[in-house]
Amino acid sequence: MTSRIVVIPTRRAHSNHAEVARSIGIDIIAGRYAEGMRLPGDAEMIAMFGVSRPVLRESVKTLVAKGLLTTKARVGTVVRERTAWNMFDADVLAWHLDAGIDKRFLNDLAEIRLAVEPRAAALAAAHRSDADLAELHRSMERMRREASDSVGFADADLALHVAVARASGNLFMRSIGHVIEAALRASFLLSAPVETEDRDTVLLWHQKIVDAIAAGDAETASEAMVYVIHNGMRRHEGTVMETPPAEAFPSADTGE
Repeated sequence: MTSRIVVIPTRRAHSNHAEVARSIGIDIIAGRYAEGMRLPGDAEMIAMFGVSRPVLRESVKTLVAKGLLTTKARVGTVVRERTAWNMFDADVLAWHLDAGIDKRFLNDLAEIRLAVEPRAAALAAAHRSDADLAELHRSMERMRREASDSVGFADADLALHVAVARASGNLFMRSIGHVIEAALRASFLLSAPVETEDRDTVLLWHQKIVDAIAAGDAETASEAMVYVIHNGMRRHEGTVMETPPAEAFPSADTGE
């Protein structure tokens, strides 16, 4: 994958101040307002958006709370450095999708997934309930039914990963999974396994996650999750990760 920007529109805001915050937030993330840049004055912004001063100020407060802006006396409203942005804020993630996600965004997302999801899979193997297993199997069955490049396939993939986080029993992992749902869904849509061999590989290793969790095999569940995430990264790069030999991950059925 090149460094091209891919735009995935999200839902519109439901109030005036939220819509203004969304518009400014997208402009910041897209670089139209650069880090350290001062935003136009209130009068100009009010005229630009056609809103009242209280609505504008509420919008700015929202962006300050999310780490995108800071207000300074005798300076004005200034865009903060990217490292200060709250990337676990659902709005900030959604605005990234609206502004356009690139290779950097996808790599950063994959790295946080590698830090969390393999451990979630291991915990799921120890703590999963019958209801959790039923949800994992339903998601897997839906992945098999849906076309690889369809929204349905991406949604089923997402449902499986969220189900793993839920089955872990760890409230923080469950929360992270829900927060980054939109970004994960976008990632899955962009890395759709279009080729038959690639689809078979994706289904195989997702099934290995489910089987290992069902068998209580924490190590295999974790390692299979690592493989799934890395394979997705390879597809973002436009290449397919070579499938390891079957013996690399013991079958949950054999107990080996």
